[in-house]
Amino acid sequence: MTRCQITDPRLPEVSGLVVVGDRMLAMNDGGDQVDVYELDGNCQVLTVQSAPIDPYDPEDLAVAADGTVWLADTGDNNGVRDTVALLALRPDGGSAVYRLAFPDGARDVEALLLAPDGTPFLVSKEVLGASKVFRPVAALVGSGVVGLTEVAGVEFTVTGTPGGPVGRAGQLMVTGGAVSADGRLLALRTYTDAYVWPLSGSDVAGALAAEPTRIALPESPQGEAISFTADGSGVVVASEGLPSDITVVPLAEPPSPAPAGDEAAASEGLVGGGVSPIAAGVVAAVIAAAVVWIGGRLRRRD
Repeated sequence: MTRCQITDPRLPEVSGLVVVGDRMLAMNDGGDQVDVYELDGNCQVLTVQSAPIDPYDPEDLAVAADGTVWLADTGDNNGVRDTVALLALRPDGGSAVYRLAFPDGARDVEALLLAPDGTPFLVSKEVLGASKVFRPVAALVGSGVVGLTEVAGVEFTVTGTPGGPVGRAGQLMVTGGAVSADGRLLALRTYTDAYVWPLSGSDVAGALAAEPTRIALPESPQGEAISFTADGSGVVVASEGLPSDITVVPLAEPPSPAPAGDEAAASEGLVGGGVSPIAAGVVAAVIAAAVVWIGGRLRRRD
């Protein structure tokens, strides 16, 4: 169901969204300073939290247990960044930049998963659907660069769900992530579908090794934002563009691993079609790569 509709001209490219109680926090993809907008239940802007940081390409948003707002400045459509960054906006008004480097060269990342213990996980956006999951090798530091290490992988395949700017390839490409407020669930989304896993403690890599529940999302032109509802009973999604609907999609049932040995059922539960990621990706890769490259060239710095 549609919760409300964003029409404020200050939010033309919503790529990060977090539900916090009866409010929502939202951020744009891009811009020349960090701005996080607090919205009420009618999608009206109440306040704006800003920081004097000029981001490269912010893509996702999360809120820690202590109230710190984290932005993943990790977009890299053209694969040219030596480092990416996590940007922190603290409740006391302070801010910080933490720089990170991938172990195997530049990667485009649009999804941030902030574990309950505060560990950040970055999930890459891949044209062929084989996403990689990274976490820092050490505590974040305000100066210097901390390395990232690969801890998991997640494969997505064609589902047939319509939506997004790149056709079938959009069904393979991760555009956002979320962890529920109670820490029981995590989600990743593509342009067209959401995938939800049960989470135990802060073992994000272990959670992603299980089979998720797939949710077909309402068709949208460029869906990138995802959060859980305050009570974890559904996911809340939004798209870039104006006007943009904030839509609540309920979870039909709690996600649980597929029965051991039932590979066919597991595959069907994940993709709703069973098309291999390689075959699906090859069909869509040329078009998707071209569209993503063009989109990247149009961005301010990509």
